[in-house]
This record gives sequence, structure tokens and C-alpha cells, in this order.
Amino acid sequence: MAFVAIYTVGRLKHPYDHTASRQFFSVGNDVFRQATKSGHMIDAFSSDGISLPEEASKGDGYPILTLTIWKNLESLYRFTYSGHHKQALKDRSKWMESYKEQHLSYVIWWTEKQSDVSWEEAFKRYDYYIQNGPTPTAFDFKHAFDQYGEALLIK
Repeated sequence: MAFVAIYTVGRLKHPYDHTASRQFFSVGNDVFRQATKSGHMIDAFSSDGISLPEEASKGDGYPILTLTIWKNLESLYRFTYSGHHKQALKDRSKWMESYKEQHLSYVIWWTEKQSDVSWEEAFKRYDYYIQNGPTPTAFDFKHAFDQYGEALLIK
């Protein structure tokens, strides 16, 4: 059975202890609780202590990274664009730095084993997408692929 992993990267406008950032983390906790209760998120990885890749280190803001594993692409998509997460996406300009150039804020990939998902793998998939665009190796919702590498339209 294949699973889907998603790595997200962004930058907060303010230091982590700023009022606006604390609000972001409060909303993030609500989002995480909803993801956990959904029964579709399988695992979430802590970013504490990881070495930040270049794309997360450059810029003026404060890096925010997430890495999670989901049962399937459809459940990840439904979660992303509903409930608390949908509202957080609408409100992100309150918390997140805008990028002057086009910025890839997430990358998705399929994995056969949960144990193959790691921060190192997430950084590799992100870099792969940056260099090659969306392929079955690394993609986004607009250019999705199923677990067999076939193009997929998600609704």
C-alpha cells in the first residue's frame, strides 16, 4: 500500500515569540488536532533540531517547516482545502512572509514505506521539483500523479 508525504516550507513575518506568530502557532495546533482526528494523517515529524536547507534559510522571515504522511492523496487534498486548514490558508498573509519571486511552498510524493520518509528525503524531493518541475517523483496538487506515476486530476 502506498502512502503520500507532504513537505511544506514558509517563513513567518515575525519572530517566533511575537503576538502574530503565537496566533499562527495556536491556529496551527487546531489544524494539527483536526488532522489527527481525521484518521487520514499517519505521521508528523518534528522539525526541532534539523539543519535547515538553503530554501528555508534565505529570506528575512522565520522558517516554518512541516512534514507529514497521509493514507492517500485524496484525503490530504480534502483536508488541505477544508476546515481549519482552509481558513488558515485564507489568513496566511497575516503570518507568512510573501516572496518576491515565485516560491514553491510544498511538495508531495508517494512512498511505499513510512520509514522512507525523512527530512533529508523531503529536502531532496523539494530540490528535485525545483530543478525538474512536477513529475511522479515530486509534485503538487495542480500537477498530481497517482501512485503508479499516471497524471491525476484531483477534485
